[in-house]
Amino acid sequence: MLRRTLSRSRTAAAVLALVAALAGTAAATTPNDLPIQAAPGLPSPHDFVSNLDLECFRTNPYVPPPVPGGQLTLEHLNPVLAPQAARWTVNGVGQRQQLCTPVAKNGVIPPAEVLEYVKYIDLACYRIGGPTLEIPLVLEHLNPVLSHLPRREVRLMEPQQLCLPVIKNDSVPPSGPLRVLMSIDLVCYREVPQVPMNATLKLTQLNPVLSHLPSTEVGVRENRQLCVPVRKNNQNIPEPILNIVQWIDLEKYDIAAPTLPTVELRLRHVNPLMQGWPSEQALLLSPRQLAVPVAKNGKLPPKL
Repeated sequence: MLRRTLSRSRTAAAVLALVAALAGTAAATTPNDLPIQAAPGLPSPHDFVSNLDLECFRTNPYVPPPVPGGQLTLEHLNPVLAPQAARWTVNGVGQRQQLCTPVAKNGVIPPAEVLEYVKYIDLACYRIGGPTLEIPLVLEHLNPVLSHLPRREVRLMEPQQLCLPVIKNDSVPPSGPLRVLMSIDLVCYREVPQVPMNATLKLTQLNPVLSHLPSTEVGVRENRQLCVPVRKNNQNIPEPILNIVQWIDLEKYDIAAPTLPTVELRLRHVNPLMQGWPSEQALLLSPRQLAVPVAKNGKLPPKL
């Protein structure tokens, strides 16, 4: 038992050291100073985003510690929303509501060079508030499995969740995928109208920690939220990575899914602002939603 505890402590320390080193590199380097080869093998924004599907599980209740400095100032990154939506400040985050993990739909596995990145995108989603936007948007699906669906107009309402990057069970991604993961923060807005997709999809877990879970068929129901990329407290994001994360728009749909065995996990935050938070116990209780990639107002992620 003592050996296991020491091993976990060493792993946790290694995670913090690696995150701190990467954060320090980013903080010390302006976007214009960071050459594209500083993150070798990065997929294009289009390839990354269009292959990013997340299954969101309900978790046991957990309220994290206060955020450093007591407040978070959130700023939109996506080119469509950034000119329209003002920055706003929240006094911390509320209860954790979900853990969202990467999946493939209908057996369509992302290309190997993209899979190496998207399979590590785990986001823990916490309750937040903020101003209502009431911004109309036209959404189109990017993932090849759903790209046949027609465009739809929705309206963004109030923010409901802030999704933060985490790793599970101290399973540390390689440094390239970790640098992308630690820069992803999404705010999820309630959207209207809510219309059922009425599709049946087969979901397969991609992250190595959950690869033991069986593939499941789910019924996709109403859209509930649009999750869009933000920056916290003026965090510096290196330009090659910003060029990817600013295009991550995920639309969340309710799903009807079979019951799975409860999975117990340890979550550790990897965003530099939250790296001092303690690890969290998370029980995956039931799959509730599927988040799928979309583009807004005809502005597609670049292919190069």
